Amino acid sequence: MDAGTVTTNLAAVRERIADACRRTGRAEGDVRLVAVSKRIAPELVVAACAAGQWDLGENRIQEALPRQSELATLLRARGMDPAPLRWHFIGHLQSNKARRAQGRFALLHGVDSLALAERLARLAVDAGAAERILLEVNISGEEQKHGLAPTEVPGVAAAVAALPGLDLQGLMGMARFGAPDAELRAAFALLRRTADAARTAAGLPLPELSMGMSDDFEAAIAEGATIVRIGGAIFGPRS
Repeated sequence: MDAGTVTTNLAAVRERIADACRRTGRAEGDVRLVAVSKRIAPELVVAACAAGQWDLGENRIQEALPRQSELATLLRARGMDPAPLRWHFIGHLQSNKARRAQGRFALLHGVDSLALAERLARLAVDAGAAERILLEVNISGEEQKHGLAPTEVPGVAAAVAALPGLDLQGLMGMARFGAPDAELRAAFALLRRTADAARTAAGLPLPELSMGMSDDFEAAIAEGATIVRIGGAIFGPRS
């Protein structure tokens, strides 16, 4: 993999997103692409930024924070302003790492319990800031996956909406890896319906649905995804 291939892959992914939007009567701008940069060589991430890809996703705090500083330094060294960077934390956020995450990401995708939301709220209030979050929902029903059960979401969303310091933006979920298209569509439709119920319970617009990865993002877009998280289709296999 080299910088030129990343640029080519990124253009191809963007075109696939545009095609998926057209097929379902949606505007291309309705869907934000987050390039998953975890364990990707920094020079390849810089190539993506040079091609206009400023939303980046990481899933481990201990790796993400040093990479934020490293990438900013690399971009400046190449005459690029790192200010447009928007970092997304897309992994499971452990409560004991919440303090390290506070204020470091444009959006925390993996808030999977009311207890974690309450801790983030306290940290945000102490910092005098608002933390933008998504509630993670286990839409595949797999025991090994994190996330709230869909039936829990409306109640948790209502409770989170009442917390100071948090800006609840919507929901995140992952379908079963390798599932057939019908199962993918059903899982993503479940997240969409769960979001509808959460909006009613919380009294918030909850505009974001973060769902869809390299192998299934077109199905996710068909079911209403507003954020897709794509790594392999852009950067190739991770080291």
